[in-house]
Amino acid sequence: MRILRWQVFLGLGLIALSAMLYALHYAMFRDSHHIFIYLIGDIAFVPIEVLLVTLIIHRLLSQREKQGMLDKMNMVIGAFFSAAGTGLLKKLSGFSPKPSCMDKNLIATAGWSEKDFKNASTCVKDIDHGLDSKRADLAELRDFLSDRQDFMLRLLENPTLLEHDSFTDLLWAVFHLTEELQARENLNDLPASDLEHLTGDMKRVYSQLISEWLAYLKHLKGAYPFLYSLAVRTNPLNPEASPVIRE
Repeated sequence: MRILRWQVFLGLGLIALSAMLYALHYAMFRDSHHIFIYLIGDIAFVPIEVLLVTLIIHRLLSQREKQGMLDKMNMVIGAFFSAAGTGLLKKLSGFSPKPSCMDKNLIATAGWSEKDFKNASTCVKDIDHGLDSKRADLAELRDFLSDRQDFMLRLLENPTLLEHDSFTDLLWAVFHLTEELQARENLNDLPASDLEHLTGDMKRVYSQLISEWLAYLKHLKGAYPFLYSLAVRTNPLNPEASPVIRE
């Protein structure tokens, strides 16, 4: 309310100042005709000025600001995959009877197009990854997540992630899985019902993680082809992937 009152006083003050200047002009030159010609001309230009400032210039500035925020956001996502995401994908793939990368739609290549990325995103939603918490070492997964927990907590402090709901949801899913694993003292002797619960938590993380990884790959292909090349050669979903260039 105090800010609004200040704005009202400022507006009234500016109007009063304008009236005083017009009065001074008339007192000096006694030419009301000249005053009204320029007054009406200025008022007539106001709608055009509003159009230029609010609809065109403001929109261009907003798009530029949004693009800058997206670039910063993708830097944060890139840091996540470098420090934790890629390794987590590889760890979770070990709980699958056959890696989902065996589906050709998920093996990214240097020549992928917009259509390939779209097909891959659709494939992720339809694939039954077949994860089972009994197929690999849960303690190893817990240690991996625990070692990177502080790093992921710092990611949540980044204000740019507030604009990326799906990635924030992924982080919360990862934190939940981490806490579930940390809450159990012994992961080697769990009842079937508890293992089934952990499997559900892992599937939630795995599907969201693959979706975010594909979106990040798409960004790299358009903005940083050299980083995309390395990401493709170290694809965590491809058991035959190698960073070594042989051709």
